[in-house]
Amino acid sequence: MSQKQNGSGRRVLTYPAVHPCESISPTTLLNSLINLAHFISYSKPESFTTNNRNARESVRQIRILHIFLSELRNSHPNLPDSLVLGLSELHLTFQKLQHLLQDCSRKDARLWMLMNSERVANQFRLLTRSISTALEVLLVPLETIELSLEVMEYVELILKQTRKTPYEVELNDRATMNDVLSVLSQFEYEVVPNKSVLKRVLDYLGIVTWGECNREVKFFETEIAFESTNEKRKVWFLSSLMSFMSYCRCVVFEVVEGNEATPTRQFSNRETISELLRSVNSDDFRCPISLEFMVDPVTLSTGHTYDRASIMKWFKGGKKIKTCPKTGQKLVDSELVPNLVLKRLIQQYCLENGIPVAAESVSGRRSRDVAAASEARSLVAERVMRMVASYVVERVEVGTEEEKNRAVYEIRVLSKTSGFNRACLVESGVIPHLLRLLKNVSTQENAIAALLNLSKCSKSRVVIGECGGGVGLVVDVMKKGVNLSVRQHGAGVLFYLASVEECRRSVGENPEAIPGLIELIKEGNDRGKKNALVAIFGLLLHHENHCRVVAAGTVQVLVNLLKCCDREDLVTDSLAILATLAEEHDGTVAILRGGDLNLNLIVAILDSDSCTSKAGKEYCVSLLLALCLNGGADAIALLVKIPSLMESLYSLLSEGTSRASKKASTLIRVLHGFYESRPSGSMSPILPQERFVHAW
Repeated sequence: MSQKQNGSGRRVLTYPAVHPCESISPTTLLNSLINLAHFISYSKPESFTTNNRNARESVRQIRILHIFLSELRNSHPNLPDSLVLGLSELHLTFQKLQHLLQDCSRKDARLWMLMNSERVANQFRLLTRSISTALEVLLVPLETIELSLEVMEYVELILKQTRKTPYEVELNDRATMNDVLSVLSQFEYEVVPNKSVLKRVLDYLGIVTWGECNREVKFFETEIAFESTNEKRKVWFLSSLMSFMSYCRCVVFEVVEGNEATPTRQFSNRETISELLRSVNSDDFRCPISLEFMVDPVTLSTGHTYDRASIMKWFKGGKKIKTCPKTGQKLVDSELVPNLVLKRLIQQYCLENGIPVAAESVSGRRSRDVAAASEARSLVAERVMRMVASYVVERVEVGTEEEKNRAVYEIRVLSKTSGFNRACLVESGVIPHLLRLLKNVSTQENAIAALLNLSKCSKSRVVIGECGGGVGLVVDVMKKGVNLSVRQHGAGVLFYLASVEECRRSVGENPEAIPGLIELIKEGNDRGKKNALVAIFGLLLHHENHCRVVAAGTVQVLVNLLKCCDREDLVTDSLAILATLAEEHDGTVAILRGGDLNLNLIVAILDSDSCTSKAGKEYCVSLLLALCLNGGADAIALLVKIPSLMESLYSLLSEGTSRASKKASTLIRVLHGFYESRPSGSMSPILPQERFVHAW
């Protein structure tokens, strides 16, 4: 089957066939049927891993029908309209059969197709009966047409075969299904299955590499995401089968090979997503109704996308006729189609950016995701994960050099998948082993990437902090890692560690930590800059780190970044750090040391609409207000010389966030107070009672 066809967005075991319109001409319909039959006829028998006999029998019948349809077209170029009904039913059935055969030949859903063998065999049976019915409908008008005896014999042959073919589950399929169910039962009682049974199942399915096994796992992850709000029993079964494949991936395969299995390729995929996020406007991620980041984007028939909760409220607003909020167009079809691509982009954007508005959306999404994941996870899945965690930790502890690297990579993959996986791995005691492997060049990249994933689990941060020298090892990797990827992973771990007070102190006291992060901002790629920026922001939560960050020359580095950077998230993060530094006297002095140039740059960013988010504008005004409050008349005197500032501040009163509006109002009063004080000769502005301005 064509891989291109398999790459569509259609889900497995769904058949979105389209019925031909009533006005279609018999000739057009016949030509389309012949094309469909030609495509099905060229299906390769060896591509059907399960239900092989049923699939081959269906293909054989379609090949005979292809001959019949071609003869019909050649002998009668002008067909009567009376054939349309029978040909239409045949066309509809051919479409469904094409989808079913594509599913049987998919390379990432072999286990799922095996476990659905009964359903698949029944579908073959139903579709074959549909072909038989359609041919019987065709026989009446065909009697009025002069057809060769040979052609009519083709029809009779197919009718006989479609009526007698049993289409049952093959014995080998059933035996392999029983093997899988037996292993799942063993998992439920925490019994380690026989490795030879696992290999037998994989060999039968034609899964011979780590990469092929991993594709099966990814398929189940996608299916669980689709089914998470539907029938629990199906979700649990999907979860159990995914765990079966995860266990096989970890235990059976000794070599990680294939393009998708290599760490380099995975990193490349994340870079691709980052590149895509860089080219989009974050305002496109906001719902046109609520103006908040969309948690569950859905698309209407008009092509416009809204957050599901918002559009449902709109529909329930008392209107008898449902309309599209943006266009006012009446909706003939009110179906809400999930926009999964946009949802993934929004999730990635929210996770990568420290925007307060995004953080609120992400926190709500995370809580829902955790609840959904908890319900989706079966008892088998939980016990398998604990068994896998024990297995990989044992390999890391006592395995050969190659086994250690293989196990660390498996930990990296597992820890990326879910919070439950991370919790199991941390409980199994993997953190100290990973920290030790940071010293090994061959395992360093996988070890730090695994630690980055595990750091999302709050318990792991405490464990790293309590391990003797753990923080120092992470700092060393961030500063001197074998490549840029390793260094930026190290900065990411420091960001998560900065959420723990004791770790914030330990990282700050390390003389190489903050200078190393500053160096990464200067030399790293966008991902590295991002990780370093958010790590520094987290470290600033510990008061003693404030002077260390200023002393490391952070202000000038951030100013240089603002001058040349066009990425909204990096601009926002840089402004957030500068606004925090400006809350203390030494930070204000460092920023004002640049004089008019620095202030003009900040105001220019405030004026800009091209690369400054609402959060970025809020940080701008927070920064300017802190400079005025802590820098006094000298700072204010520099600001009043910038003619565009007042216009931007007044614009924020109506268009900015609520916090930006309040701070803009305060700054306007400060500037007006400065103006009013000038005639009396006093240079001290009339300041409001608010003394400190916080960045968040």
